[in-house]
Amino acid sequence: MRIENKKKKIINKQKKKLMKKEKKIIDKSEKINIKNRISPIKEKIEERIPEKLTNTFEKAFEKGFYCVFENGRSLIEKSFNQEKLKNITDINSYILSKDFTNRNLKKFDKNVQKGIFINRSISTIEGTILGLVGIGLPDIPIFIGVILKTIYEICLSYGFKYDSKEEKIYILNIICTGLNVGEVKARYSAETDKIGYNIDNKIENNKNIEKMIKETSQNLARSMIVPKFIQGIALVGAYGGISNYKLIGNIGKIASIKYKKRFLSCMKM
Repeated sequence: MRIENKKKKIINKQKKKLMKKEKKIIDKSEKINIKNRISPIKEKIEERIPEKLTNTFEKAFEKGFYCVFENGRSLIEKSFNQEKLKNITDINSYILSKDFTNRNLKKFDKNVQKGIFINRSISTIEGTILGLVGIGLPDIPIFIGVILKTIYEICLSYGFKYDSKEEKIYILNIICTGLNVGEVKARYSAETDKIGYNIDNKIENNKNIEKMIKETSQNLARSMIVPKFIQGIALVGAYGGISNYKLIGNIGKIASIKYKKRFLSCMKM
């Protein structure tokens, strides 16, 4: 009984810590949003971008998601050692089952943070190199691949799968949460939690994946239109690498919080 009480206490403390961290991210993003609204440089760039180009970006992201989801999963899985990640998770789970402590819980987090750092670096290098030669649009499938690689690694590190339709919808909501700010971010965050709860409790979600892909593509296009537009200008386009780094970091942070919350909620107390 004492061991169970200790476990329950640690889980509840971890959950509160994650909720506090999540709230801080949402509150911080709202402050950044207010700052960005009064950025005259950003506004001037947005004014110069034709509506047709915005639509082109939306379609490119949408096509990219279909391509990567349907045909690119095996390519993404070749870019990281899936079995090694699963083995590390199994080992960490076994250690945790024998000695449920905060220290052993942190073993899961350590692996996740390492993956986020590597993927941020990959996206920065890719965005910078293509930006230097003035390539913006063609790198979209690669960029989507890095986003999904980041989330897949986090997913596996906490013992979850990512190949079902429901999990794909969950992942798309994570991406939308990472891309947005303020009230919109909070709304996507709450929806992500709801979908995750339904998956883990075998409750049907009734969500349309085609609609969610379109919605995520619109969010990505809106978030990336200025960096990708600049990335299409040779030399100046190196800015795209910085933007990629920031965006992968935002999505990675949200994904690590969401999967850890599910991980803790699925534990028997």
